[in-house]
Amino acid sequence: MKDYKTILKTKCVGIAGCGGLGSNCAVALARVGIGKLIIADFDSIIESNLNRQYFFYDQIGQKKAYALRENINRINPSVIVKAHDIKLKSKDVLKIFNECDVIVEAFDHADQKQMIIETVLSEMKGKPIVSGVGLAGWGDSNSIKVKHIGDLYVCGDAITEVSEDMPPLAPRVGIVANMEANVVMEILLGH
Repeated sequence: MKDYKTILKTKCVGIAGCGGLGSNCAVALARVGIGKLIIADFDSIIESNLNRQYFFYDQIGQKKAYALRENINRINPSVIVKAHDIKLKSKDVLKIFNECDVIVEAFDHADQKQMIIETVLSEMKGKPIVSGVGLAGWGDSNSIKVKHIGDLYVCGDAITEVSEDMPPLAPRVGIVANMEANVVMEILLGH
């Protein structure tokens, strides 16, 4: 049997959103040697992102997709990274992520999460999508789990919503982002 590195080198993963979930998930996948990442985000880095996103102070003001590509290239230059500065709509998801073996949903807003999940499940039948829901605040690590429904994998506690009292912070965001990367590996490696 081939080792995991040989298999992962041949795989392509799409990541929709390059914030807390997306940037950390992408970095985890780059570190294990994924062959290709297709990343998409329309936003720019602001200082308040630095408490949970894989960016640096000197990158404030840069586009997230391009800055993340730069950071991944510094971590593992053998990973091919296609970066798109775009606010994804359904038609874009179909075009940009078509070649991906798995798609990771890493959006902040419920309407965007719903759009990509519905698009992938209805228009890209058989393509797995990994989503993150319920990651705000701190503590209660044991409530974070993976729920598997057909081609949809949901990581998080599915309850804790971001609010002023429960902000997204590095520890729980990182747990869910790495859980998403781990689920992607399970899908791609078959166990």
